[in-house]
Order: sequence, then structure tokens, then C-alpha cells
Amino acid sequence: MVYFDDSSQESRFREAWKSVEIVRQVSYSLFTFGESLLPYYLVCGSPPRRESVPVTISQGEVCVKRPMIITPERARPDLAGFFENEEEQGVAEFLLSRSAQFSRLKFDNHRGERQQVEDSVEGAVEKLNRKLDNEDEDRVAILTAPPQLAGVAILRYTAERVWESAPENIQELRERGFLP
Repeated sequence: MVYFDDSSQESRFREAWKSVEIVRQVSYSLFTFGESLLPYYLVCGSPPRRESVPVTISQGEVCVKRPMIITPERARPDLAGFFENEEEQGVAEFLLSRSAQFSRLKFDNHRGERQQVEDSVEGAVEKLNRKLDNEDEDRVAILTAPPQLAGVAILRYTAERVWESAPENIQELRERGFLP
């Protein structure tokens, strides 16, 4: 497990967070009760003007089980299938220790095989956007990341969907009589 020292942890976290992007957003909320599926394409490669690494594309899906409201002072979420190295896990632990925790959430990431492509990250994203547009697909996100931060990209996508769904989830809880 990688721990950031006090002097560099925030800057390393910010650098990692800025290195990953959600380049095709989705606008659907997570279900207040039950499971929600978050399909995505993940494009990994080097950012422009950096040492070149092969570009890979993988398709995956995060299953968010029993989504509830984001509240502080609860147990940590269960993250399965997100991280392949200690640096990614360290960034995620830093994020979760500095923000509201996801109460009783279980995130199960299923990422398919990586396929190497002869293209730039931008070119691969453009082709995926065209493919999804042609299929009228509006529930699949496209994420980009350096290869060593792939899990952070998937975590960011998942976290942002939970955060953006919270107001609608709260409203549904009120409508069902669970909240005043």
C-alpha cells in the first residue's frame, strides 16, 4: 500500500485526479434502491507531449449495489476490481479519506480485455464517440487515463455518478416517506 507523505499527498492526488477524464458523460441517475449499472469504455495511453505508450481500449461496467445517500462517518465502500497497483489504491484511499464516504455501497467493476489499437488517445475517443452516436447509445461513458491510473478513472466516473445522483435519490426518499 502506498501512503503519501504529508507534504506531497494533496499535490499528487490533484495531479492523478487531473490526469483522468470523463470525456463522454452520461446524465442518468443511479437508482435509489437496488443495483445500477455504469457501462464505460476506458481508453488508456500517454497524454500529448509525453513519452508514447501503446493505446489500449477496454469495455467495462461498474455495478453499484444498494446505492444510498452519501453521508460522512460511515464504513468505507467495498471496491472490487478497480486497482491493479498500489499507486492507484493510494490515490483512492486519499480521496475517500478526505471526502464524504459512500455509505454501505458496494462497487463491483468488471473490465474486459484490453485491446491495443494503432491510434492516439484522441483518435480512439473520436471513433468511440462516433460508434456510440451511430448506435444512439447515451448510457455509456468514455474515460481516458494514463495506464497506471486506469482504476482511478473508473473510480472518478463512479464517484461522480453517485454525487450527481444524490439530490434525486434524496427526493425519492422524501416522496416515499423515508425523509421529512
